[in-house]
Amino acid sequence: MTPRNKLREALKAAFPPTIPIMAGFMFLGIAYGILMNLSGFNAIYAVLMALLIFAGSMEFVAVNLLLSPFNPLGALLMTLMVNARHLFYGISMLERYKGTGFKKIYLIFGLCDESFSINYTADIPPNVDRGWYMFFVTALNHCYWVVGAAIGGIFGSLVTINMEGLEFVMIALFVVIFIEQWMKEDKHHSALLGLGISIVCLMIFNRTNFIIPSMIGLLVTLSLLRRKLEKKAGESVCQ
Repeated sequence: MTPRNKLREALKAAFPPTIPIMAGFMFLGIAYGILMNLSGFNAIYAVLMALLIFAGSMEFVAVNLLLSPFNPLGALLMTLMVNARHLFYGISMLERYKGTGFKKIYLIFGLCDESFSINYTADIPPNVDRGWYMFFVTALNHCYWVVGAAIGGIFGSLVTINMEGLEFVMIALFVVIFIEQWMKEDKHHSALLGLGISIVCLMIFNRTNFIIPSMIGLLVTLSLLRRKLEKKAGESVCQ
């Protein structure tokens, strides 16, 4: 297979799983661009932040940080709190990113919830290069976000609709991703553990502080149960 055909096959395989992400990212990206526009920022700022930061939830928070008094330490702590979960995503993807060559740099930069979900659970066809598949999944999701931000930033001044409740789109997107993962798996031990630990942490730490304790709890629990879960998964495949 020629290099051009290899890229074409990887792109063809990577595009369908990202279609639900496209719908969510375009809509949220437009909302983000509109928010930047209404906050007094030129469209170029929305595009550059979407292109160079690529951290959706943090970009919404950054709008308020840019309009607040200069506080680099506060901004750093806020960023760590909002995006701490990516540390755990990165640990989970260490093995999968091996052997991807120069593409690993962009894969690390572009790692987000949705790209992690697709690349971690992907059933990649044998004729498709694994590294290029993950690269295109990441790149497509990145493009959706940037294009949405550009549209919202450029045409935001023309929009007068009520944006209240728009954040529910991201919740709905995560629910769809969770359902797709659930349907792909025969055993649901990891998903049930994740739900259980998250609910317990939510009850203990409240909704503003439960994410990091949940991630730590998941990391510790899944690390301790890793061999047992892998053994059960292997038995399921044999059956």
